[in-house]
Amino acid sequence: MLLFLYLLFFLSEFMSNHLELEQDLERLSGPKKVFMGIQIPIKEAKALLLPVPYDSTTSYGVGTRFGPNAIIEASMQLEFYDIELGKDVFEEIPVHTLDELAVNKGDPARTVHLVESAVDKIVSLNKYPIVLGGEHSITPGIISGLKSKYDLSKLSVLQIDAHTDLRDSYEGTKNSHASAMKRVKDLIGGSLVQVGIRSMCQEEAQYAKESGQEKNIHYAHKIYANKKGGKIDPDDVKKIVSSLGDLVFVTFDIDGLDPSIVPGTGTPEPGGLTWEDCMAILHAVGEKKAVVGFDIVEVTPTPPLKVSEFVAAKLAYKMMGYFWAKNKK
Repeated sequence: MLLFLYLLFFLSEFMSNHLELEQDLERLSGPKKVFMGIQIPIKEAKALLLPVPYDSTTSYGVGTRFGPNAIIEASMQLEFYDIELGKDVFEEIPVHTLDELAVNKGDPARTVHLVESAVDKIVSLNKYPIVLGGEHSITPGIISGLKSKYDLSKLSVLQIDAHTDLRDSYEGTKNSHASAMKRVKDLIGGSLVQVGIRSMCQEEAQYAKESGQEKNIHYAHKIYANKKGGKIDPDDVKKIVSSLGDLVFVTFDIDGLDPSIVPGTGTPEPGGLTWEDCMAILHAVGEKKAVVGFDIVEVTPTPPLKVSEFVAAKLAYKMMGYFWAKNKK
């Protein structure tokens, strides 16, 4: 009996010391990093931000799994006031940052399913999903996760990207980053509008022609050729917006921007879009369409430089303002 009491006392002391140690470690590590440095309770948030640190099918530069955390950390250096919109966007669109999704690095199909399940839960709470990748292969999971709230037969997807990602499969999997938009095409009934494209394989070019997808591909070199005074032609912006249905999801591969702006990405392609090009397009989409969510993918941090993740964080904040803030300036 005495031995039992002694063991009970020892176990109690051990657990108490262990708890104190955990609390000390939490104090030392500081608070969890959250978007813009403020954690809003889920109940009060209008958008839920889901970090997905996944890059198992990347075929060139790796490291996009570090993108979500780097973007969130960079966001804490942003100003809340948006000069263009004349308001504090976060005040109007409060965001709760979820824990990183525990992805299955060895099973791309399983990861897509995990993303789908997480997004399904987000939209079931009537929150906007903001997803930070990670590689582009996560986007079909996001789209599939929207179906519990939105009619995918009426959903359009705006893709800003250097690559079409229309291969049926790549390196043995249909869930490759190089096949992401082919999987999206399989899911939606609305248009897939691709902007900034400047790289594709022969298989993708043939599929685009035979399927009629080519009419919705806005090549970067043609956007440049039509520029007026160094700015994207308003007619090109109108064509892009008018090609979309009323209900839109935006997927933004960071390599859609020129690598002079964002060098930190897995497959940088020269001749990309400018920041101003993208803002003109996104602003117009926000004004004319109902945007149900967005992702930003393929950010690869390149320390000691912080430019890529900072641009991505700014991009996320601008999209929040363009898509969901009301009474714009």
